[in-house]
Amino acid sequence: MTVKFEALSVETLPKRLGETAALTERIGDDASRWKVREVGDGNLNLVFIVEGDQGAAVVKQALPYVRLVGDSWPLPLKRSFFEYHALTRQERRAPGSVPAIYHFDETQALIVMEYLAPPHVILRRALIDGRELPNIARDIGLFMARTLFRGSDLSMVTKERKADLALFADNVELCDITENLVFSDPYFDAKMNRHTSPQLDGLVAELRADRDLKVEAQRLKHLFAANAETLLHGDLHSGSIMVTDSETRMIDPEFAFYGPIAFDVGMLLANFWMAFFSQRGHEEKGGRDSMRAYLLGVTAETWATFRAEFSHLWRTERTGMLYQKSLFEDQGDGLGSEQALDHMLHSIWTDLLGFAGIEVHRRILGLAHNADFETIADQDLRATCEAKALRFGRHIAVNRRQIHSIDEVNNLAALIEQENRI
Repeated sequence: MTVKFEALSVETLPKRLGETAALTERIGDDASRWKVREVGDGNLNLVFIVEGDQGAAVVKQALPYVRLVGDSWPLPLKRSFFEYHALTRQERRAPGSVPAIYHFDETQALIVMEYLAPPHVILRRALIDGRELPNIARDIGLFMARTLFRGSDLSMVTKERKADLALFADNVELCDITENLVFSDPYFDAKMNRHTSPQLDGLVAELRADRDLKVEAQRLKHLFAANAETLLHGDLHSGSIMVTDSETRMIDPEFAFYGPIAFDVGMLLANFWMAFFSQRGHEEKGGRDSMRAYLLGVTAETWATFRAEFSHLWRTERTGMLYQKSLFEDQGDGLGSEQALDHMLHSIWTDLLGFAGIEVHRRILGLAHNADFETIADQDLRATCEAKALRFGRHIAVNRRQIHSIDEVNNLAALIEQENRI
């Protein structure tokens, strides 16, 4: 008899998973004593915390549709397959950076994984609350450099890398979401778009009529679709990272596929810049000047850490088919290797600015918005914050080839923050 997919619920989970060793070994084998909570607040999946006498675990199950929208937008269950395989690769390439995986059931589209218990919180929530976490820039910069370098032709055995490329190429539907919701929908009156109206109506019309911006967005979409450099997380933002004061873990890589190195880096930095522009909406008696300075510092340190670690891996782990050492170091031409590295880092920098600018736009004008702005109750104040971010995003996307340092970008953000117009 073929086993069919069935969505879990708080009531059915203990009975259906009560004999799954991955759970019973960690939380206790008496399923009648399990406490189950559904905690998923994302756009796509069910997420349960299961606690027993011996411990706890998380059960994550894909649904055959976009949860944010409903069954009118179907999605394949196979996305859990890609998330599982992405997590296992990320753990190998950056040990300790993702939750431990205990069990995967492809038919039921579910993953049993480590429960990141309190004080772990979603990074976005911590930033909204004004927490200045000391380790996130270094931890995330190292994660991106290690996973993106080690998942590319700079490092991998060619045969293994091509097989991996073929495997993740089947993640078609989630790539389609990115290609449309990120790169196209914000720039026309797409059905599921929304924005703070009427306050932003004029600026939205201005951006949709901006030829230079739309051409740049499509160039970036072309790059995203055609440049299969490395295995990406694919959805790396402050809502897909869990943190404590001493630990940082990346979660939810179900959008994983092979794409440009700059994509993950740009999307992540965009979320820090959006957090920066949202601070006025979260100010209380003490203000948020310190938090603003902290966030700009995080962007600078994240990029510096990424550059340094990527460069270190280039010099010590460049064993793939690209830029072979036989062409450079083995001939005594270390300078040639450094020239190639500089060129690659410059390309990543230029492209990440474009991806960051587009990410800012889609998070304010598209379907899936950020809580950084959405939790600002005063719509006029929210619109003021969003307008600054939109102008910032437009500038770095369109002018990315003329911007040469993270300090330039942060100075631009600080300048725009001082403006008082929509």
